[in-house]
Amino acid sequence: MSTTFFVAGDWLAEHIDDPQIQILDARMAQPTQQDRDVNAEYLAGHIPGARRFDIEALSDTTTALPHMMPRPETFAVAMRELGISGHKHLVIYDDGNLFSAPRAWWMLKCFGVENVSILAGGMADWLREDLALESGEPRPREGEFEVKFNAQAIRRLTDVLVASHEGTAQLVDARPAARFNAQADEPRPGLRRGHIPGAHNVPWTELVENGQLKTTDDLRFIFASHGVRFNQPIIVSCGSGVTAAVLALALATLGLDDVALYDGSWSEWGARADLPVEPDA
Repeated sequence: MSTTFFVAGDWLAEHIDDPQIQILDARMAQPTQQDRDVNAEYLAGHIPGARRFDIEALSDTTTALPHMMPRPETFAVAMRELGISGHKHLVIYDDGNLFSAPRAWWMLKCFGVENVSILAGGMADWLREDLALESGEPRPREGEFEVKFNAQAIRRLTDVLVASHEGTAQLVDARPAARFNAQADEPRPGLRRGHIPGAHNVPWTELVENGQLKTTDDLRFIFASHGVRFNQPIIVSCGSGVTAAVLALALATLGLDDVALYDGSWSEWGARADLPVEPDA
């Protein structure tokens, strides 16, 4: 585990009252959990002082694509209303599977927050250690949040099409191998099977162990074993832009900074009959 990107539960418990630390609850339902009410779970019990970082609610509502990045100004207003200050140390947690916390980490980094960590083991470890919870919703003072947007961290469909055709960047897909190889349907209806031509498959679950990333040696070996080269630009993707952020986080721990995320991911590419797909249908 890279301590630069993660904090332990006992450390957070000791610093829970530090005014320079703010905690964000980024739990999120997976596509197969459509009946789950994560906001109700948050109200019933969360880490003391945690604000609800609702990835769905914070996404761009002007597009039908899921979880797309909002406009910088919109995000800044939402953070201020949550009482979040961009100059503080922000600590994010999810269920403990490292499914959604990396997406929140990536969003915050894109919008200029420098000091962002993820709670190792997430809510699962916090509960396992029988640490304190609180219920209800905090009513914080307005935060101080100024956006420094890094547009280079995001790639659009046309960028990915060029990379696929011309090999200007490596495409790395975080979906499970069965979906990548067109052996299983997508959880979202109406999407084709397969992957973007030329993409490498690094299933995000291979990088995760006990709610945190594996060692840097393990990460380096896993990426290399799937054909990813560290001396070329990388564009990560997945089903809807969430678990692609796990790849971005893992690559960041390896010191790679030429990494961007295709925000539309397969929800956009797989819905288009006019785009090439491998393997051929």
